[in-house]
Order: sequence, then structure tokens, then C-alpha cells
Amino acid sequence: MFEFIPVKTRVVMPPKDEVWDILDSLKLEEGDIVFITSKIMAIHQGRCVPSDGVKKKDLFPGEASHLLSYVNYRGTTINLTLIDNNLMASAGIDASNANGHYILWPKDIDKLCREMREYLLKKNNIKKLGVISTDTRSQVLRQGVTGFAIGLSGIKPLKDLRGEKDIFGRELKVTRVNRVDALSSMAVLIMGEAAEQTPVLILRGYENIEFCGSATINDIKSSPENDTFKPLLDCFEGKEI
Repeated sequence: MFEFIPVKTRVVMPPKDEVWDILDSLKLEEGDIVFITSKIMAIHQGRCVPSDGVKKKDLFPGEASHLLSYVNYRGTTINLTLIDNNLMASAGIDASNANGHYILWPKDIDKLCREMREYLLKKNNIKKLGVISTDTRSQVLRQGVTGFAIGLSGIKPLKDLRGEKDIFGRELKVTRVNRVDALSSMAVLIMGEAAEQTPVLILRGYENIEFCGSATINDIKSSPENDTFKPLLDCFEGKEI
């Protein structure tokens, strides 16, 4: 049996507010997985820009590699971007809970997850721990946003089912399960998107995961050239920023 434990924290204040004290407050057990929103990681790094007189689009060149803009059916300009091999609107730049700032994505996210994991391992005297940085985005042909992982340390993100048999004995040829995005989606749902003030969540007792210190978010990334949705991603050709 496993459980999700949301952690209510103090307000993390832009433009810069280190969160080591929040990590100190966590009472962790062997095999826990800690989810941390990318927003407080970015504030921890000081990745905030005052929003007065600045448009989000002005910040894209320093954040995203490609930009594809269009006007939707409501007459709103939508800016689709590729950032760190992720398809995101507006380069993931966020103005909610930002105290008059734009909050950018954290930098070197796997490295930051690894640093936080090592800190928490030592602080709690444990050996098995996962740390996942989460964010939200819209999905193709779906309304609303869902959570996903943008960085990780300590756990293998994929479960490879290739070679196993289905219930009728048919061998699976391509199936791999993306566990970190599935778990991140549930974690973000529980943490909330508004004024809940729970940017950290602990998953305890989940056994269907392999702990591995060398795993990175790159283990689940697909190149645009080999992706299932390659014909759609081809629209970004020639749209480098």
C-alpha cells in the first residue's frame, strides 16, 4: 500500500528564496520519492524576471530553442516552444504565484535534483530516495493541464515490458511504461495549482520502481526525428529562435 503525502510549506518568495529549510523539514523514510515543483526550484535559483514592462515573448530567445506562434479560435496568440526537448507553451514561463515576476524554468534540472537528493539522503540517513521536479502542460487534443516530470534523480523513469507476454501470450514488442510522468501527474493533482501552498509531496510505500543513482530525465526523452509525433514536430523546422 502506498500513499501520497502533501507538504504544506511557507510561501516561497520570488525573485530568489533558497528552499533548504523546507527540505530540512521533511521526515523521509527509505524508498520515498519526493516531488518538488519546478517553480520553487526556479525561485531557489533566482530564475525570476520582474514583469513590469516586459512581455513573455521577449524572454523566449534565452529560454527556448524553437518558436511557433499562431492565433487560436478565440483570437489569442499562442506561442508553442521547444525547451530542453519539451513541447511547452511560452517556454514554460509562468506568472502565477510570482509576486510581480515571470518565473522561468530552473537550469540544469537533473543536477539540481541530484544535489537535493544527496542533501536529503545525508539529512535523513537513508540510501534509497527519488527526487522528481514537476511542472504542468497541456496535452494534444485535451483540455486542461496535467503534471509531468522535467528532471529527476535516483529512480529509473521507464519500466521496459518488451519481451513480456500479454494475457493471451502475445509478446510485447515496443511497450515501455513512463512511470515518472504518470506519478508526477498524480502528485501535481494533489499539490494543486492555485493557493494550496503545497509545492512538495512525498510518495511513500510505492514498490513498483527501481532506484538508480545514475538515471536522468534523458532516459525518457525522445528526439524529434524519432518521435511518434514527428509529422507534427516537423512544423518547427526553420523556426529556431
